[in-house]
This record gives sequence, C-alpha cells and structure tokens, in this order.
Amino acid sequence: AASDVYKRQRYTRWLSKAICRADAITVNTRLLQDVHGGRYVPQCKDISKYDPDKYVPEDCRRRYGLSAYTVLMFPGTARPHKGLEDVLIAMENLQNPDLRLVIVGGRNSSETYIEQLMRRWGNLIVRLPMLPQEKMPEVLAAAHAIVVPQRDTAIARAQFPMKLTDGMAMAKPIITTKVGDIPEILGNCGYVVMPSSPGQLEKALEDMIRDPSAAMNRGKEARDRLVMSYSLGAVGPLLSDVINTLG
Repeated sequence: AASDVYKRQRYTRWLSKAICRADAITVNTRLLQDVHGGRYVPQCKDISKYDPDKYVPEDCRRRYGLSAYTVLMFPGTARPHKGLEDVLIAMENLQNPDLRLVIVGGRNSSETYIEQLMRRWGNLIVRLPMLPQEKMPEVLAAAHAIVVPQRDTAIARAQFPMKLTDGMAMAKPIITTKVGDIPEILGNCGYVVMPSSPGQLEKALEDMIRDPSAAMNRGKEARDRLVMSYSLGAVGPLLSDVINTLG
C-alpha cells in the first residue's frame, strides 16, 4: 500500500510538471482551477442510462435483499476521508431499527477499513459486492437516499465526487457535507451539513425520514439540476469549445 501511494505521488508530481506542455487545460474542480488555471469542465452523467423512470425502487430493493430497510447508500470506495463513521454515529444515535448503510463495491484497498467499520457497526451496515457499471443505475434505484459525507481534507476538496451526480441523476435525496465543490454542484437540492458533524447528519436523517415526500421532491430537483448543468448535453459543449480553440 505504501508503495502504491509513493507511485501515485511520483505520477502526480510528473504530471504537474508536464502541464506547461499542454495546448489546453481542463479541470473538473474549482480547487484544481485555482492551482492550474484552465477551463472548468465538470464531470457529467449520461442521463439516458441513469434514468429513474426505468426502475421501480421497491423491485430493486427486493432484487438486492434490501426490502426490509430504509436504505442509505454509499456507492464507492470507502476511505477515512469519506466520513462514513460520521453517518454511522448519527445512525447509532437515531436508534431507528430500519436504517442501514449500504456500501456498494469499492476497491480492494478499502477492505481493511471496511472491516474496521463492520467490527463496530456491523449491525448497521449491508455490503453489496462490486457490480458491473451498467448495473449501477439499478442499484442506486434501490436507495432511499445517497450519502456523501465527505470530511474536510485536501483530497476531498480536490475531488469531484461522482457518487453525488450518480444520486442526482437517479433523483435520489442527497445527504452530504459542505466540502469542496459539493455545495455548488448540489445547490439547494439536498441536505447539506457541515463536515465531521454527526449531530447535523442525524438531524438531516430525521428530516428525511419524517417527511419522505419533501425528500423525494429534493431528489427530483437534484435531477433537474443535473440535467441542466452536469449531463452530457450540458457539459459536452464546454469541452467542444476548448477543442475548437485549438483548431
């Protein structure tokens, strides 16, 4: 693992030095734009594939053995800066027997960390295996909400969290934190709290559970926002503009 970190650091340093040779620079976060300049071109989602109208959530929960639960889904690689402990503490304090944090897939490097979480909160966690990318819309459809509880770290501030736009595309309520570009991406279409704040996450969970109709409306608003600003149709012209300047 230490060797992998060293290799990534060397690659990053080499890439940073090579930027000056580029004919154009695109970046997908505001932090990277501050560091390297260039044109902001955010990550985007194919809304024809991530289409909530193609799925029945109850059927998807049944397919993945989640019918008995209120599903808070984390689709990605679990790491300490992702803030899963904060969500689990909030869930523990709520003492809602139906709540489960469903962790979907992730890289092998996260196994040790997930095992640590399971030792303390195994009764609150359901693990699903790594699934083919084409299955992800179906899995996301099974969620009642997507959690993106990033902690305020350098790596989190530099990331464009794809799980955020995954959830937005599937019209899911998003529970997340004020880290990096997340507030800009999500706007007022989700539950956004301060990082490393289990108490605020607990309140957001309570609000979502108490008023599921309002939560669903936020999810629909999130999809509308994604279609407008973070879909292929919205982002494609930004990249085309950059390419055309090179003509």
